[in-house]
Amino acid sequence: MRRPSAQMLAGWLAVVFLLCGCASSAPPVLPPTAKQASTSAASNDYIIGPGDILKVFVWRNPELSTEVPVRPDGKISTPLVEDMVAVGKTSPQLARDMEAVLGEYVRSPKVNIIVTTAASAFSQVKVVGQVLKPQELSYREGMTVLDAVLAVGGLGQFAAGNRAQITRVVNGKQTSIKVKLDNLINDGDTSQNIPLKPGDILFVPQSRF
Repeated sequence: MRRPSAQMLAGWLAVVFLLCGCASSAPPVLPPTAKQASTSAASNDYIIGPGDILKVFVWRNPELSTEVPVRPDGKISTPLVEDMVAVGKTSPQLARDMEAVLGEYVRSPKVNIIVTTAASAFSQVKVVGQVLKPQELSYREGMTVLDAVLAVGGLGQFAAGNRAQITRVVNGKQTSIKVKLDNLINDGDTSQNIPLKPGDILFVPQSRF
């Protein structure tokens, strides 16, 4: 059997050293920061509700960082912060409130809160009225009126699609947004494909004979 020459052995060694050098120079994979992790969870304008699971990060204080559920009474409890009202607040609002309390014990606390599991009624979109399958839908980022209508099987036989409306609570006040579903579905009028928000109710009335 022919033995490999010294030149071939040198070539192989050079390839091995090159591969090892590439592997050692590759940047390490770091765990996501709180800011990076928040992009995959609920958005910052999401309204926290009972049943949601919150990840609380306290910068440079890992002993104060934890994951907690929002209790039925709408409150959470974390180290040094007991019975803090969470319901009705966004993640940034709750974080600032917690910083105010932690400030009594920690110098210049920085809190970041991520809704890891959106399970409350505030995270639902309701589609009711003249649709094939009226139901609650789990909200997801970027959800639109068309997504919701398709998820419930489309409009019913007697639906007055162009008289549909979205009921939304803004700053504690209930508002109505008109949407012409017939124009959207039948004519492709994308201006009617309105983005939805958690807690929205899409109502499709019955046509008038």
